[in-house]
Amino acid sequence: MIHSSGSLVTIDVGTGETVETTIDSVLESYIGGRGVATKLAHERISFDVGSLESENSVFFTTGPLQVSNMSFTGRTNCTSVSPLTDGLLSSNAGGFLSRHIAATGYSAIEVTGVSDELVVVDVTDTGIEIAPVPELEQATVPETTAFLEDEFDRSADQVAVIGPAGENEVRFASIMTTESRAFGRGGLGAVMGSKNVKAVLFDGSSKPEIPNADVHMDVHRDAATSDHIMKRQGTTSTTSLANELEAFPTRYFQELSFDGADQIGGDAIEAKKYKTGTCSACAFACKLPTKDDETDLETEGPEFETVMAFGSNPMIDDIVSVMKSNDRCDKLGLDTISAGDVISAYLMANDEFGNDQLVHELIEKIAYRVDDGDLLAEGVHRVADELGVEDWSVKGLEFPAHDGRRFNGQALSFATSNRGADHMYSEFYLLEYPLVDEEQAVDPSGLDGKPSLLVERENICAIHDSGIICKFSGPYVDHERHEGIFGRDYEELLEIGAAIVELERHFNNQRGFDRNDDRLPYSIEGLDEALDEYYERRGWTEDGIVPDQNVV
Repeated sequence: MIHSSGSLVTIDVGTGETVETTIDSVLESYIGGRGVATKLAHERISFDVGSLESENSVFFTTGPLQVSNMSFTGRTNCTSVSPLTDGLLSSNAGGFLSRHIAATGYSAIEVTGVSDELVVVDVTDTGIEIAPVPELEQATVPETTAFLEDEFDRSADQVAVIGPAGENEVRFASIMTTESRAFGRGGLGAVMGSKNVKAVLFDGSSKPEIPNADVHMDVHRDAATSDHIMKRQGTTSTTSLANELEAFPTRYFQELSFDGADQIGGDAIEAKKYKTGTCSACAFACKLPTKDDETDLETEGPEFETVMAFGSNPMIDDIVSVMKSNDRCDKLGLDTISAGDVISAYLMANDEFGNDQLVHELIEKIAYRVDDGDLLAEGVHRVADELGVEDWSVKGLEFPAHDGRRFNGQALSFATSNRGADHMYSEFYLLEYPLVDEEQAVDPSGLDGKPSLLVERENICAIHDSGIICKFSGPYVDHERHEGIFGRDYEELLEIGAAIVELERHFNNQRGFDRNDDRLPYSIEGLDEALDEYYERRGWTEDGIVPDQNVV
């Protein structure tokens, strides 16, 4: 059975103490990535900790596949208590960081405590250094990575950094790597900022080994040879379909399609793409390095969710403007979905839809918590009443695209997700467009039969996040290939995924989360009955609470 190997290292940036702990049983039971980090967080973080308190921890974890040669494995997991949702939350990022973390020889890195001064933490297989970096105060992500390359000989691919947004504890601040890849959702950058940690660096030559099974090369070959539209347009290839199906949030979620969708969608992005982009070891190469010759703007993306958040939702049909918003968020360290949504809420409150100059100004003000940006830095859930707009969030997390009013199974997924309104927690929308083979597709309307399917989707996505396998691997990794990759029966993998979901839910239950938090800002017929069935299938109470005896 395939799982990560290596010890946990805990780094207290307040005391400077580092402790190594053997966690073999955790690795064997939870594989790696999100699973291992969730189990460690459940054991090591107090249920009542404040997200920005020193006792909260940030866990960086890779999975066993980060030492393989398989495509779709250039990803890293990060887990902590979220300042945005106030629950346990995992986020993962692509790029090239994961293999550098694996090279340290550690399976998990825990950062805890709070430093008296701004520091970076350098994690290697020969030792750990905590170094003061006062000159990086309020530095942007590119400024920080340039400094770390000069002073620490660590490339942008070897570092996880925060921008000004993280230092200023913006509740949806991201952690950035490779400058444009983000641990985006949930504000984990603010947790690092609360600890006075500007960056965590990784280096070494002690990566473990796993057998490179034939299935690894089969997946890699298929990724390299397939003619998939995402290789040209990334996730923005979905834009026109989402708009046509009226699943494209517009005008701060007041409408479901956007007249200007063609100006900001897949074709518009493809026209700006100037080279191929990918993640570590991946032949699929779906990233989007883009450039506007007229303004000399270069960025990566925007992806589909950003096109919604800074295009249709604020009513902006200029692709260069959306690129500029994306670029500013990356440089300042902001989640584009949450940032775009809260700015759209502000535009609605002030009758300023379409004002892209104001949008760009607000991005800066949010990152530095200046003027109205200080209010918006709290996120939609905390400011909706003051702005006089609807609260478009679940568990405090702002909505992505793939609107649940059109895709009712995805709506149920938004409600049940331990992360809140997150489309990647189950990817149920794939079945409802559909973006899968015909035999896997389901009717987007209604909830009949969907709770049991949602349980399976959540469970297998937890395995992907533990492997770690990119969610875009779906067409190339069927049940049989899952078994070949992990050396476990598919049903056993689903049981492990269920245990991960349950640990997250149990942690959040102890913080007061229950059925009342599994709510939506719109009505879906049969939602209460679907929640009943979902809880029953998971063995939880009718209030959405995990019995203590379920958690081992």
